[in-house]
Amino acid sequence: MGDRPARIYREQPNQPYTRQSQKKKDNYIKGAPAPRVTQFDQGARNTEFDASIKLVVEEDCGVRSEALEAGRVAANSYLSKELDPEEDYYLRILPYPHHVLRYHPLAGVAQADRYYEGMRKPFGRPIGRAALVDAQQKVYRIDVDEGDIQVARKALERATHKMPVKCRVKIDRDR
Repeated sequence: MGDRPARIYREQPNQPYTRQSQKKKDNYIKGAPAPRVTQFDQGARNTEFDASIKLVVEEDCGVRSEALEAGRVAANSYLSKELDPEEDYYLRILPYPHHVLRYHPLAGVAQADRYYEGMRKPFGRPIGRAALVDAQQKVYRIDVDEGDIQVARKALERATHKMPVKCRVKIDRDR
């Protein structure tokens, strides 16, 4: 079964659903999947750079961990083609996907109305993770030198296509 469309989980819930079970307890989530993001930091970690370019979301939303990973891959692949990953840039994913997404499969059989009576918001089983981000919150940050700002901007524009809402690239030169 493939992933469900991101538009289903785009809106922020009223209450985040984050409690994972370490032991057998009834009020914890059992079987929550791990986030799909493999690396949160890439590039030259201990190097000082002149500028910081950030990707900022325009509205409140939930960003699935798959979208965070796809944006990271898109940005990093462009950066590694244009710049040296060992010393020319530092890419970081800022939000962590804590919120557990749930899915309750619908019955597609006859007399399904009896099955769904009294189930306005069915609980469902855990299927993924999402990071709940607010408007004007930073999602990605790339630190580069002054001459590589346009390359980093282009990389974040590629990552924008993977996000579920509109995003804006902001440049901060004085860090």
